[in-house]
Amino acid sequence: MESAEIRRRWLSFFEERGHTAVPSASLIADDPTLLLVPAGMVPFKPYFLGEVKPPAPRVTSVQKCVRTPDIEEVGKTTRHGTFFQMCGNFSFGDYFKEGAIQLAWEALTNSVEDGGYGLDPEKLWITVYLDDDEAEAIWRDKIGVPAERIQRLGKKDNFWSMGVPGPCGPCSEINYDRGPEFGVEGGPAVNDERYVEIWNLVFMQYERGAGDGKEDFPILGDLPSQNIDTGLGLERLAMILQGVQNMYETDTLRVVMDKATELTGVRYGAEKGTDVSLRVVADHIRTSVMLIGDGVTPGNEGRGYVLRRIMRRAIRNMRLMGATGSVVKDLVDVVIDTMGLQYPELITDRKRIETVALAEEAAFLKALKGGTNILETAVTETKAAGGQVLAGDKAFLLHDTWGFPIDLTLEMAAEQGLSVDEDGFRRLMQEQRDKAKADARAKKTGHADLSAYREVADTSGATEFTGYTATAGESTIVGLLVDGVPSPAATEGDEVEVVLDRTPFYAEGGGQLADTGRIRLDTGAVIEIRDVQKPVPGVHVHKGVVQVGEVTVGAPVFASIDSTRRRAIARAHSATHLTHQALRDALGPTAAQAGSENSPGRFRFDFGSPAAVPGTVLTDVEQRINEVLSRELDVRAEVMSIDDAKKQGAIAEFGEKYGERVRVVTIGDFSKELCGGTHVHNTAQLGLVKLLGESSIGSGVRRIEALVGVDAYNFLAREHTVVAQLQELVKGRAEELPEKIAGMLGKLKDAEKEIEKFRAEKVLAAAAGLVESAKDVRGVALVTGQVPDGTSADDLRKLVLDVRGRIQGGRPAVVALFTTANGRPLTVIATNEAARERGLKAGDLVRTAAKTLGGGGGGKPDVAQGGGTNPAAIADAVAAVERLVTETA
Repeated sequence: MESAEIRRRWLSFFEERGHTAVPSASLIADDPTLLLVPAGMVPFKPYFLGEVKPPAPRVTSVQKCVRTPDIEEVGKTTRHGTFFQMCGNFSFGDYFKEGAIQLAWEALTNSVEDGGYGLDPEKLWITVYLDDDEAEAIWRDKIGVPAERIQRLGKKDNFWSMGVPGPCGPCSEINYDRGPEFGVEGGPAVNDERYVEIWNLVFMQYERGAGDGKEDFPILGDLPSQNIDTGLGLERLAMILQGVQNMYETDTLRVVMDKATELTGVRYGAEKGTDVSLRVVADHIRTSVMLIGDGVTPGNEGRGYVLRRIMRRAIRNMRLMGATGSVVKDLVDVVIDTMGLQYPELITDRKRIETVALAEEAAFLKALKGGTNILETAVTETKAAGGQVLAGDKAFLLHDTWGFPIDLTLEMAAEQGLSVDEDGFRRLMQEQRDKAKADARAKKTGHADLSAYREVADTSGATEFTGYTATAGESTIVGLLVDGVPSPAATEGDEVEVVLDRTPFYAEGGGQLADTGRIRLDTGAVIEIRDVQKPVPGVHVHKGVVQVGEVTVGAPVFASIDSTRRRAIARAHSATHLTHQALRDALGPTAAQAGSENSPGRFRFDFGSPAAVPGTVLTDVEQRINEVLSRELDVRAEVMSIDDAKKQGAIAEFGEKYGERVRVVTIGDFSKELCGGTHVHNTAQLGLVKLLGESSIGSGVRRIEALVGVDAYNFLAREHTVVAQLQELVKGRAEELPEKIAGMLGKLKDAEKEIEKFRAEKVLAAAAGLVESAKDVRGVALVTGQVPDGTSADDLRKLVLDVRGRIQGGRPAVVALFTTANGRPLTVIATNEAARERGLKAGDLVRTAAKTLGGGGGGKPDVAQGGGTNPAAIADAVAAVERLVTETA
């Protein structure tokens, strides 16, 4: 049974039994404590925490997940992987233990003809929590599993929590016996390699307190309602149903390994090292495609770094297996063709995914070249110091800065006869990991900080947003925090966070900045509002300062926003929608939104593009936008189901999470997007849009900066003034300025070339005299000297090579010349072949000279360059070079 059928069958089974099927959430976690979604229940966390009402009492999904803590182990074992799919069924106060157990047993053991997976019941073993008598009784008495195939395990294995205070409960796991070829008998308590876990049923019935680890926390009591959270690993079930040894041999990964073998010529199963590389490539390329598909782009921080790291491991392993040139596109296409059966959006978005992946491959191959140069320098310095071990910090630098895997550093160092301080490297890596874990733990404590807002939401309900139709209105304070702590009152000068029962203030979201304004009380008290956020769904928190009087919870207020600022932001937001559509029309659907910010009078828009947008295209986009403004199109917003919005072709806005009912903003017949922001009523209200330009902000992502309305007019007015001044200077019309200025710059460039040519000729004219000044040092012709200050490094290099070439007769020759440029000493040293045969290498000589100058340098044995900070030491550097030549020759 193929993976796509396993997924389809899962959703169909549970839909037939009253569950609402929900699509997989994006891998980009909607949770500030997580980079990526690591578990199937993560999207449902707000429902379990009581923050949001669930869409239905019974829900099912197949969730995309990524975990990377053990990334170095991927490939070394057949159990570790980064991407997986978690099939789940969830109950929110509906069925509990017996219902969950019955459903799981039916799904696994019902025949294929009856919609199940057809597993042999005799091969299924059950584990329950240590004291969960109820679950064991259900398995034994209701389902009929023999008592000898039910085992009890402790808190570490069979008890679940989120790692923070909140819901928790015992688990029951279903394990499949793969047979004696996988190890000794005795059940999952003895051998989890033979008895592989396929399904975990979590009975969420308790509330836990604070504590560390999986076991050290108190149980505070029962939850008000009992919930079910289950997870079945699709890849593990596929492994069993497809009759293969491990997940790498299942249909969605094996095809990637097959393509990798085709590109490299190696064969899976022939050699342990290449088997590891093939598994790394299969896992990492699949994960990369899924991450890019969900909008992640390679970078040096956060989820972007996760993507970059796994892509580079895959590319590196392809080269280890002998691949040359670009290989990523072929591998990516195989993943899209396979996973596209389950996620059709991958096929639709193929071009963008390929573009991002290819750009990262090119960047890594370039980094590989630069990192190799750094490694060669480190090897040379280590050998020069008489060392045999490359320092751990050098290996860490290569890993952290250049993306060099440690095995690459080990291999290349060994080729130079050096080992690597792996302990030092791993110590630095561990320090980095420890810091990351500490940061993650610190972020997780943020759950406690939200309790006050959740309490307000539980007591008073969600904040009613009136800002679509009103800019001011009466309200009541239902929550108040002073310096982050709940308080019944606040006085003049206090930093406060205010929650109202209804508000015209827009909370920052969807790229739109928050409203500012004032909240006034009948007593005369005034709060100046500077920001509005939604720390928990549905609750608007107004952040500001009490300017006058005293503020109390329960007080009636009059809230009013800065209307002028709101209108300017609305113009920018509507202009963003127009820009998005115009870009997609010009560049295609790959120009998908990757972020935005709408502020008063200006906006920025990030979008996917493999290369810079040509100026002519940007001009056409700008013209198209302004033509739409002149058509005076109406802008309307309506609420509809998410399915209806998709049918109408509405574009989803980046970074937003949508429920079953969504707000769709339509601009005439030009644009239609899902959006919760505020907009103008007609495009004519924008006045003018001016695109200032675009630039790169990351691999495959570009950014447009633009102005709207009066700000755009003011910019053009300033431009007009500058153009008028230039017209006066060059004595020409506006349309003649490019040609006239280009002519002036051309003349200036020609003059600079003439000056450079004269200076070079003057420098080279000194070559003959320098040859005549050569000293004989133990049979070596040594030329040293200082040329005029201001000589460029390029000219100095040319002169050194010219002098070396003029020394005839096969004599060993060393040429070491010095100059001062921009107040800093510079040296270039060259040796000929005869000198190198006597052990005289330019790199060694340069390091000696540069050290005397207070700096450093390096290069190849025939020519090297260095510099320093002390020009007064040039004479000493010349003497040091002469001493080294004398000692070596």
